[in-house]
Amino acid sequence: MEKIDWLDVLEIAIQLNEKFPELDPQWISFPDLHQKICDLDNFEGDKDKSNEKILEAIQMHWIEEYQ
Repeated sequence: MEKIDWLDVLEIAIQLNEKFPELDPQWISFPDLHQKICDLDNFEGDKDKSNEKILEAIQMHWIEEYQ
């Protein structure tokens, strides 16, 4: 599995959707989203390098994948 970083927003969303199919991403808080991303097996990004804009983009892609 290829390593991913914060800018791989679509790939992160796809992996989150696969790992947490029961979770509606519309209602996830940014701190919870951040933790779930950092816990992905192939995530190698710096935990301190995310921001609200990145998390929002990931969340929007995840909502699209979820629907």
